[in-house]
Amino acid sequence: MSQPLTLSSAVVQEAEDDSSPKPSLFDYHSIDQKLLQNIVYDSLVWSTLNCLLVGDKSVQRSGTVPGVGLVHLPLSLLPGPFPESHWKQACELAPIFNELVDRVSLDGQFLQESLSRTKKADEFTSRLLDIHAKMLQINKKEDIRMGIVRSDYMIDEKTKSLLQIEMNTISTSFALIGCLMTGLHRSLLSQYGKFLGLDSNRVPANNAVDQSAEALAKAWSEFNNPRAAILVVVQVEERNMDGQAISIVYFRAGYTPKDYPSESVSYMNSEWRARLMMEQSSAIKCPTISYHLVGTKKVQQELAKPGVLERTPFIRESGKAWDHGDFDETVEGLGSGVISYSSLWSLEDSDIVKKAIESPELFVMKPQREGGGNNIYGDDLRKTLLKLQEAGSEEDAAYILMQRIFPATYPAILVRDGNWNTGHVIAEAGIFGTYLRNKDKIIINNESGYMVRTKVSTSYEGGVLPGFGVVDTVYLT
Repeated sequence: MSQPLTLSSAVVQEAEDDSSPKPSLFDYHSIDQKLLQNIVYDSLVWSTLNCLLVGDKSVQRSGTVPGVGLVHLPLSLLPGPFPESHWKQACELAPIFNELVDRVSLDGQFLQESLSRTKKADEFTSRLLDIHAKMLQINKKEDIRMGIVRSDYMIDEKTKSLLQIEMNTISTSFALIGCLMTGLHRSLLSQYGKFLGLDSNRVPANNAVDQSAEALAKAWSEFNNPRAAILVVVQVEERNMDGQAISIVYFRAGYTPKDYPSESVSYMNSEWRARLMMEQSSAIKCPTISYHLVGTKKVQQELAKPGVLERTPFIRESGKAWDHGDFDETVEGLGSGVISYSSLWSLEDSDIVKKAIESPELFVMKPQREGGGNNIYGDDLRKTLLKLQEAGSEEDAAYILMQRIFPATYPAILVRDGNWNTGHVIAEAGIFGTYLRNKDKIIINNESGYMVRTKVSTSYEGGVLPGFGVVDTVYLT
């Protein structure tokens, strides 16, 4: 049940005398109610002062009148436990995945072949592939390549393994929010940690915003035109910039069909022509069309197959340039799924499809879409697979199957719209990586901060703004 917020001076006094018993570590549901009210109150004040805010949909003029209708982002009041060894593993993998994306993006034939069936079943992917094919046809070279990548992970409770859910190569959001949440949780634990038995220093430092800004700045410098601007593609009305040289095109949008509203009118109209023009330009793209395609669910499923990475020509040929230890051992580990991949399958695998129909609760069905809220679970998954089988078409190529991960749950306090409630939750950690290369010179290849989303364990989806999840951090154990 949602609890309204109240505050009294007695709460502060009780906290200060430290007379109430401490809850068991991470048993947040046993926190004294008056102390809890005080922590919630301070979290809302901090969120307001530090702009951890979003437009309030319940206010009619929100989003149209500046400063009207703002509310704090849905958040987890205190950080959840995360094994430090797994955290270090995820951070160490970031530079490897950065370079993996870059190397795979160079293999145009692999990308086209991997998505050939998907192209027939998914119009959006088909149009991306058409642009990619045009770049191959004109032999377009991207000497300067930049990536801001985010790999999302969960820890499987049964195997205690860190498993990668997906890798995002376009519009990798929540860098700023991740940093703000780190600041909030560190602030709360600095003030209340002694009453909870928690140390604020166990919340990892977060430099996601600084690292992303540094990558953009260095890419701009490599472009070597001090008069050039950075173009950010966003989901708002178009604003023309005529006659202005552009050094970098950063895609904060362009990852969903909704970002191309003219497509139903005429093929390659308006937004698609703009996307093609950007790819043909000399500007640095973040991401390039190739990077974008590497981030598709289908390509990640292909990369997860044993032996695929070893057979990919550009990966093999560039092995000598790999700067993260033994190349063969690293590629073998990534390709086999031992290091971090959750199991992924094509719907061409009839045995897996049969198992998914029989036990849909063990799988997640993913379309070739980004932005959250698109995955299919449970009985809906079973019905969708049966429908695709009955149709007998190639529409199944628009989906992949993923092993469903079952992380450990833990008690949490969730704060939304100024009210708090309790729940048992699971967390998903996203590790950012920044990459910049000019021909053979790697300028940046870093792990670059993190963001965490937490959701109630009974919820399939974890999107924060749609109302499923909350923003969070981790507490290293």
